[in-house]
Amino acid sequence: MLAQSIPVIPPAPKVHAKDLPTWRQVLTAQRNSIAIFADYVFDIPFGRRTLLGVDAVLINDPEGIRHVLTTNAANYVRPAMMPRVLRPLLGQGIFLAEGTEWRRQRRMLSPAFTPHNVGLLLPHFTAAANDLLRRLERSPTADLSAAFQVATLEAALRALFSMPDSKQRARLGAMVRGYVEGPGHPNILDMLAHDESAFAIATRKRHRFQKAWFAAVDEVVAQRRQSPPDGRHRDLLDLLLAARNVATGEPLSAKEARDQCATMIFGGFETTARLLFWASYLLTLDLPEQERLRAEVAAFSPERLMSLDDLANWPRLRLTILETLRLYPPVAHLVRESLADDEIIGEPVKMHSQIWISPWVLHRHRKFWEHPTAFMPERFAGKPSPWTSIGAYLPFGAGLRTCIGATFAMAEAHIMMATLLRRYRIIGDDLRPVRPVARVTIEPDFAPMFRLERV
Repeated sequence: MLAQSIPVIPPAPKVHAKDLPTWRQVLTAQRNSIAIFADYVFDIPFGRRTLLGVDAVLINDPEGIRHVLTTNAANYVRPAMMPRVLRPLLGQGIFLAEGTEWRRQRRMLSPAFTPHNVGLLLPHFTAAANDLLRRLERSPTADLSAAFQVATLEAALRALFSMPDSKQRARLGAMVRGYVEGPGHPNILDMLAHDESAFAIATRKRHRFQKAWFAAVDEVVAQRRQSPPDGRHRDLLDLLLAARNVATGEPLSAKEARDQCATMIFGGFETTARLLFWASYLLTLDLPEQERLRAEVAAFSPERLMSLDDLANWPRLRLTILETLRLYPPVAHLVRESLADDEIIGEPVKMHSQIWISPWVLHRHRKFWEHPTAFMPERFAGKPSPWTSIGAYLPFGAGLRTCIGATFAMAEAHIMMATLLRRYRIIGDDLRPVRPVARVTIEPDFAPMFRLERV
């Protein structure tokens, strides 16, 4: 048994006694896709239901997940809905690439994300964290949801472009947030579309955004390209521009560099901002745990951080981050479409079935987790890399497509949280429960105010 006798149970959407009627499930999914589940799905290894004429399969079994994402991955591709929503933001970057194109990009980009190279970026994360503190000093209360979005965007743009220009950062951040909260919100036509070009009338705002967004990213990349090279890798763009195709020796084209940068801007700030918000919220629900973390950070101040190895001085903070990723995974669902008939853990799957692997469900599955809805960071003690060793834990995806930026995200989150906890005690200033809503990422249903007490 885990040591905590009365665990904190954070708010979550209602779990239904039985499956919702189709019409209600479709409408609910548009508002909040983690609010559609019946109680029994948190017990079963495999589920099936027909929705809008499509065979929808939910897989909670780690062996079945490996089959879809690794063993027979060529048979399972993203359905049209995901690229329809994300293409205007990410272009042809690594997140949306498939097959041989994905393998080519992964081989080219992997050297940029080695632990050594991520270690070179730590000063950028530290600078962004210190800027966060300066902004928070202006008031005893703060909207941490917004504050973390600003801070992680700054961290991403500093790490990617060595960009200190706050006006340029603010412009890019406003564009991304405007897209996620507006035309980037998935709708019923996205669910019905068979390809990215279907229902074109509904994607006009997305195309207008894409044109403006790519122009803005091109401008930033062009400015950095004009900086005289000094032979040192100052940031991720230096590393991207140094990347070469293993087979041909060719570098990334201007368009490829732009699309990878756009992918990293979004992936590097939106998901990490949500992680930091949820970690802070959980620590307001568990103040004794927050005090333990503060003591740990006080024993090794963020100012002493010199390398990735130094993050090991905050082991309990790491457990909190891992548990936050379990309760609020960055991506609620991984969805694939089968290209041919197949069999998953003994169950037949037809061509064009929709395969759902839901970290939201899997991370709360009763077979794999003790007290699955509780905040219990110690459950990860002694597990240095649980996203590779625990088949029921998928905060960064799984198999060959495990997120290339996992080390980047973990380092950034550690530094941001440690810097904040070293300075402030975080107190919830709103008695209303904050519930998660799954859209592009898992976000709060409203932005509560937090009281920050100087320590």
